[in-house]
Amino acid sequence: MPKRRSSPKRLPASERKTARRQELNTKRRGELSELAFAHKAASLGFGVAKPLGDSERFDFILISRDWPEGEKLLRIQVKCTASLIRGFYHINTLRHSCGSVIPYQPSEVDFVIVHIIPDDSYFIFPIGDVPTCLALRPKGHPHPGIHEPNREAWHLMRPPK
Repeated sequence: MPKRRSSPKRLPASERKTARRQELNTKRRGELSELAFAHKAASLGFGVAKPLGDSERFDFILISRDWPEGEKLLRIQVKCTASLIRGFYHINTLRHSCGSVIPYQPSEVDFVIVHIIPDDSYFIFPIGDVPTCLALRPKGHPHPGIHEPNREAWHLMRPPK
């Protein structure tokens, strides 16, 4: 009589969550932030397009409507962080190329968006105003940082009123 194989035991829920958390490497975290950004932008009325592949310098094209000349296409680079160190979320807004780090250029990207994962908040930076290294305060901090005007500044991607 053949020996019956026992089915593998299912991990308790707390251990399954830990295993999933460990799978969230930098790339997966970035992909999840891109999905969150696309949802947020679409819910705010922007059209959202994602280039095929990852060869472009930008992650999305947003379609901003209501401009005097019609629709405007904006190239968006999404960065994310969950690293809270000494009261600040830290992030570099550079790209990697051949072992070097290079700032994004206005000819490549129109806006850099920083997604603060734990707060689920977004900092919007026009490419001409984005520092290469950012230290951002958590949402609701009693001493807002110098970049607080960029938090949820979606209006920067819409026509001036």
